Amino acid sequence: MAAEPEILEELRRLRSRVPHLTGALAASVDGLVIAQDTPGVEPEGMAALTAAALGVAVRLADATGQGDFRELLVRGAYGYVSTYSAGRTAVLTLLAQDGVSVGRLHLEGRRASARIGELVDSRAPVETPAKPARAPSRTGTPRTRTARTPRTTNARTSTES
Repeated sequence: MAAEPEILEELRRLRSRVPHLTGALAASVDGLVIAQDTPGVEPEGMAALTAAALGVAVRLADATGQGDFRELLVRGAYGYVSTYSAGRTAVLTLLAQDGVSVGRLHLEGRRASARIGELVDSRAPVETPAKPARAPSRTGTPRTRTARTPRTTNARTSTES
C-alpha cells in the first residue's frame, strides 16, 4: 500500500510536536504499512509486530470487559512503544525515548490517531453487514412428533437375586 501524503505529513507534524519521539508508523490492523517516519527501524517488521500486539490487546480488553481497544503502551529499558486505534482499519504506533513526557505522548498520539483514522476511513469502502441467508422454505407435509413408548425394565438389571 502506497504511503498517503496527508498521513505522512501528519506523522511528521506529530514528531515535531513531541520531544523525544523517534518514530511514527501508521499501519493497517493486518500489519501493512500505510505511512511511516521511522528512521533506523524496519517499518514492515514494526507493522507486523504491531498487528500481533494489537490482536492480543484486543482480546485482553474484550476478555476483561474493558470494551473496544483504544491504546497500548509498552515501556522498555530505553523508551516506549505506544499504539493507538486509528479508525476502523488502522493503528498508529509511536516510538519514544525514555525521557518523553508520557502524558504529552498520549495527548498528541490520541489526536494524531483520530486524524489518521478520519483520513484512512474516508478512503476505505464501508463494509455493509451481509444479510443472513434465509432458510429454504419447507414443502410438503409438516413433521409431527410421535409419542414415545415407555421403557421396559431389563430383568438382568433388577435388584432381585
